Amino acid sequence: MNTKALRQKILDLAIHGKLVPQDPNDEPASVLLERIRDEKERLIKEGKIKRPKKTKTTSDKPHYENVLPEGWTITTLGEIFQHNNGKQKSSSNKEGRLLKYITTSNVYWGEFDLSNVKEMFFTNNELEKCTVTKGDLLVCEGGDVGRSAIWNYEYPICIQNHLHRLRSWLPVCNEYFFYSLMYNKFKNLIKGKGIGLMSLSSNDLHNIPINLPPVNEQKRIVAEINRWFDLFKSIENNTDNLNTLIKTTKSKVLDLAIHGKLVPQDPTDEPATELLKRINPNAEITSDNGHYQKWPEGWCETQLGDIFNHNTGKALNSSNTEGTLKDYLTTSNVYWNSFDFSVIKKMFFKESELNKCQITKGDLLVCEGGDIGRAAIWDYDYDICIQNHLHRLRPKVNGICVSFYYYVLYYLKINNMIGGKGIGLLGLSSNALHKLHVPFPPLNEQHRIVAKIEEIFAQLDAIEASL
Repeated sequence: MNTKALRQKILDLAIHGKLVPQDPNDEPASVLLERIRDEKERLIKEGKIKRPKKTKTTSDKPHYENVLPEGWTITTLGEIFQHNNGKQKSSSNKEGRLLKYITTSNVYWGEFDLSNVKEMFFTNNELEKCTVTKGDLLVCEGGDVGRSAIWNYEYPICIQNHLHRLRSWLPVCNEYFFYSLMYNKFKNLIKGKGIGLMSLSSNDLHNIPINLPPVNEQKRIVAEINRWFDLFKSIENNTDNLNTLIKTTKSKVLDLAIHGKLVPQDPTDEPATELLKRINPNAEITSDNGHYQKWPEGWCETQLGDIFNHNTGKALNSSNTEGTLKDYLTTSNVYWNSFDFSVIKKMFFKESELNKCQITKGDLLVCEGGDIGRAAIWDYDYDICIQNHLHRLRPKVNGICVSFYYYVLYYLKINNMIGGKGIGLLGLSSNALHKLHVPFPPLNEQHRIVAKIEEIFAQLDAIEASL
């Protein structure tokens, strides 16, 4: 379920007067605007505020279509709110009192992160302009331009200059205007200006168009938005919980598989030790307590290099122009049991290099660097070359279930049992890969285990896809 799209739809209905019914008894928004203008004139005459500079009028080109319901009007944010910016930080500023302040890094959509609140000096003259109190709407000037939250704490706090403080001239439902800003942001209608770092100027903030409903309808709209958004949050939490459960279940399935507990053993299967001796008479064989546990009947433990031949591909060298220009894969093309072919590069390969650097159907590829140990089986009917940051594992004899060892590597990775070494960029060396201790079940059981893993994983993937 795309809850982001659902939120956008709810906001779209709300901002255009289609989320809740209108009440003809509500005071029209135009009357509210007149009372706000009267209040501003009163404050100007009393010398408490200066007359604001002339800005664009609502007849200027609006950001979105406005076919408004009865009782609504269109205005700008600056008509409803007086706004200020906070104080610019300066290391040389030592006048006044040392007070806590917040900046854009503390403001998120509808909430605050107060885990890291800094301090700077503020004089008494600066506090009126730079202090927020309960109910003030804060808007980010930079960073995620337009990101907003309402300060709903009982105590005041100061702000830095990268935050706009919006304080309504007369009582309105500030949450409605918060959601209006969120709608504008969703629709990409709030944009910063500048070269490099974008910012939202006071003038541009003032001129953001607002579809203004009556105050009572503002409250009804906010209550309905909150009801829907709480529902979406609950769905997201349940989805997150289910995704976590699916991930945990897959991990448990692999744990059972690698320890011989996913499918029953068949006493008629050829013991793994007999097969291993045929594959590699010199293989290191552990049939008792190994790196994982005491093995089931017929199982043993060995090293990955005892059952697979492995090579790495060719190092990229711009001066290399010998041979034939061929496609090659590197770690950026390899994901867990899948490949990304959107960017395939080429380099020259000599005929003598192809035996070592070419993969064929059934080969198991393992990333040396990047997401170390990430693996995939090449299951295509054509061959391709590889760069040196990929290991190619090819069974020493036909019949080994390569998929079983793909799942072994996956199990090792999610349990942090496979990693790289080095200074700076870590890498999984051929020697370290060779010496990985792995379980070795009877061949028929390897195939039964893979079939059961894939059956369960397909069911879990179908559940995940339906979310």
